[in-house]
Amino acid sequence: MHRLSAAPTSRRRARGALAALGVAALALTGCSVADQSGTGGGNGTTPATADGATGTASAGTGGTVTVMTHDSFNITDEQIAAFEQESGYELTTTAPGDAGALVNQLILSKDNPTVDAVYGIDNLSAQRVIDEGIVAEYASEALPGSAQDLVVEDRLTPIDQGQVCVNVDEQWFEENDLAEPTTLDDLAKPEYAELFVTTNPVTSSPGLAFLAATVTEKGEDGWQDYWRQLLAGGTKVAAGWSDAYYSDFSAGEGQGAYPLVLSYSSSPAFAPTTGVVEDTCTTQVEYAGVVEGAKNPEGAQAFIDFLLAEDFQASLPENMFMYPVDESLQLPAEWAQHATLVEDPIEADLQQIAEKREAWLEDWNALYESAS
Repeated sequence: MHRLSAAPTSRRRARGALAALGVAALALTGCSVADQSGTGGGNGTTPATADGATGTASAGTGGTVTVMTHDSFNITDEQIAAFEQESGYELTTTAPGDAGALVNQLILSKDNPTVDAVYGIDNLSAQRVIDEGIVAEYASEALPGSAQDLVVEDRLTPIDQGQVCVNVDEQWFEENDLAEPTTLDDLAKPEYAELFVTTNPVTSSPGLAFLAATVTEKGEDGWQDYWRQLLAGGTKVAAGWSDAYYSDFSAGEGQGAYPLVLSYSSSPAFAPTTGVVEDTCTTQVEYAGVVEGAKNPEGAQAFIDFLLAEDFQASLPENMFMYPVDESLQLPAEWAQHATLVEDPIEADLQQIAEKREAWLEDWNALYESAS
C-alpha cells in the first residue's frame, strides 16, 4: 500500500543488492500502496486488543486467531473490537515485513505453520503461494458477486484491489505545451522516455507489476526491446515508490524533474493536478487465505468474512488507500472524482509470473546494467 499525504511518507522496501536476485525477488516492497503502521502491525506477534471508543474488547470465548499480514496492514481499534465481539475470537496479528517477506515467511514455515490466516498476498505472488500448498480451500459466502472472478482456485479470497499506473503531472505538460502520452508505446518515444521515472522490479512491487505489464503487452520476444528503448531514452529507475514519487516526480513533495512516474490509480485522489495513462494500468489485488494446517481454521474463516463485511470494505480507501472489492460501495468524493479504476487494465498471467519471474528479473537486470 502507499500513503499520499501532506508530508512524505517512507515506504518499507526490499533489502538486498541487485546481484542477489533470488533473495530480492522474495523481498519486494509492500504489495499495494501505503506505509501504514496499523494497530495490529509491527515486527513480531501482537495481541490486537482494542480500548478505543467502544471500550476494551475482552478475550474471545472461541480462543485466539492469529493472522499474518504485511507491515502496511491497518485495522482500527473499533474494527478489532467489533471482530472480537461478533466472532468470539481474540485477534492476534504478526507482520514479518513487506509483501515479499510475508510470502517468504509462509514458505519457510509451511511444514509447521504458526498462524491461522494470512492477509496481504498480492496477485503477483498468488499462484506461487498456491503451488507451495500454503493455503487451504475456503470460499467465503460473504464475498460479493462482483469479486467472484478474482478468487484464485477457491483458496485465496480477494479483499481489496487497485491498479499500478503511470501518473502524469498534467500541469507540467500544459505549462510546457507538450501533449500528454496516452499509450505504453508513447512512453518509449524519445520525447517522453526522458521524462519518465519508474521503479526497479527487483526491489519494488509496482516495478514488478509494470515489468509484468510490459511482458504481457509486448510478449516474450518484444519486452526487452521495449525496455532498451526506455533506458536508452533516459528513463530513470528508482529503487522504490517513495523515492520516485516524492523525490523525482514533478508533482511530488520534492518537486522533481520527472513529470511521468510509476504509481497507482488512487494517487490522483491526493494530487488533483495529476492523472493516469490508462493504457499502462495493470491490476493489483490483495488476498486473504486460511493457512493449511492452521490450529484455528474456523477463526481464520471468521476473520476473512469480517474483512469482506461492508463496514471494513468501506474503510479501505481511508485506512489502506485501496479500493474495496465490493464494487457496490460508494467511493470517497475525491476518489470518485480523481481516482476511479480504469475499466480495461492490463491483466498479467498469474501462472506465467509464477513460472518466469526469476528469469524476467535476471534478464531485466542485465538490460539495466548494460544501459548504466
